[in-house]
Amino acid sequence: MSIVSVTSKGQVTIPVKVRRALGIEPGAKVTFTAKNGVAQLEIVKRHAQSTLADGAGLLRAHGKPRSLRNFDASALLKRGK
Repeated sequence: MSIVSVTSKGQVTIPVKVRRALGIEPGAKVTFTAKNGVAQLEIVKRHAQSTLADGAGLLRAHGKPRSLRNFDASALLKRGK
């Protein structure tokens, strides 16, 4: 059994042994329930590995679209100086 402190915001750190045993990784979703003075944590969704396609559309592009074949990173670096 591990004893952890509760922060002023009500947050606790789940001990690494518990996270490993339950397969909890960053981004996982959990629920808490309380009954008769006992708190229970349940894993709702384990975090899946992200793919490049998951990030599509997150960044705003300016100007004319370019293919990677025609992309010149050195020109961007020169423009930033």
